[in-house]
Amino acid sequence: MGSFSIWHWLVVLLIVVLVFGTKRLRNMGGDLGSAMRDFKKGLQSDEEAPKLKADPAPDGEKVASETKREKAE
Repeated sequence: MGSFSIWHWLVVLLIVVLVFGTKRLRNMGGDLGSAMRDFKKGLQSDEEAPKLKADPAPDGEKVASETKREKAE
């Protein structure tokens, strides 16, 4: 009564195949595989430093302040 034998697992597998069908199980396996691949790619890209666009250099701030001065004059 402890663990399941190989015969128990074969009966469970047979029932699952009968309920879902082989085509649906194949599709679910392919979807699961592609999801795992995408997850691994996501983990690998997280290890790299994210490349974010930095704010404009302080020169850009000077240009903005100069245009304000010109408008004030």
